[in-house]
Amino acid sequence: MTTPLATVGILSIGEMGTGIAKLLIAHNFRVVTNLEGRSNDTKTRALSASIEIVKDDKTLVSASDYILSIVPPRDALDTASRISSAFNSQSQAKSTPLCYFDLNAISPRSAREIGELFAKKSPAIQFLDGGIIGGTPRLKDDKSPSTTVSSHPTTTTDWAKPSIPISGPLSQTPPSSFATFSTTLGLNHISDDIGIASGLKCSFASLTKGFTALVLQSFTTANNLGVLPLLISELEQRAPGLRKAANSVTGMPPKAYRWVREMEEIGITHAEEGGFVGAPSSSGNSGVFNEIAQVYRSVADDTVLGDEKTERRKRGLTIEDVATAMGEGLRAKRRKEE
Repeated sequence: MTTPLATVGILSIGEMGTGIAKLLIAHNFRVVTNLEGRSNDTKTRALSASIEIVKDDKTLVSASDYILSIVPPRDALDTASRISSAFNSQSQAKSTPLCYFDLNAISPRSAREIGELFAKKSPAIQFLDGGIIGGTPRLKDDKSPSTTVSSHPTTTTDWAKPSIPISGPLSQTPPSSFATFSTTLGLNHISDDIGIASGLKCSFASLTKGFTALVLQSFTTANNLGVLPLLISELEQRAPGLRKAANSVTGMPPKAYRWVREMEEIGITHAEEGGFVGAPSSSGNSGVFNEIAQVYRSVADDTVLGDEKTERRKRGLTIEDVATAMGEGLRAKRRKEE
């Protein structure tokens, strides 16, 4: 058996975390995770992807050379705090450096807050801010990126990978595996300043997920009016690129709950880094992305689309059904409030 190049801890094992784990395992990295409090679906996903399950955060920290935080944005700070506490609770210092990558969809402000947490409480941990731009890693000849497989032999086959910009000061003496680790994931160090990578991610997601929210509203309203087929026809004739891009709305339902906080983080980014400040709201955010957050909150909380799981899709598999389910949910909410 070939000795792994390094051990990577991933929190958590959602669709993206699983894809990144498969990529790393295929390139001779060992991947571990802690699934305390997670669902049976997550455990099944981890086992089917050959990810090793450890009993707690302390074991994960002890085993890992790198930790990737890929959690819902609302959990980013808590996850960093957990790892800091686990690191500090070790009876003996780690013999190898520990690098922590926050790859969550958070604002530069939140990234700097996490950086300050590590600098104050666990300065021995190398912290880098990052973001994931694009889809889940997959073999280029694999047409089903969410399909799990039981093993991942070392391979040189080409993979389709997202962009992963990172920022923050790099260690002058990085782990010996860092160059291979960086190349395998496609890391791109863009700045020594923490928060820059998160800002790039937020700027990109403003366009993609902002557009998906516009599609959702437009198609739901058109469907309620009975003119959705006509709207689609007009798009196909006059804006075929937009029509094709609108298909993104069918992949959104299982992720809507995550995107609520992401849109709020984007709103913070545009306000603090871009200077765009709109009318204040009860959530403390302002501007258009606070409204977009409310759109995704409605998907997650007010419709059957919020119950969708990536591995078990039932509703919202077509644009028409997304619009129908959204309309049904909003009408039911209105009747309940009247």
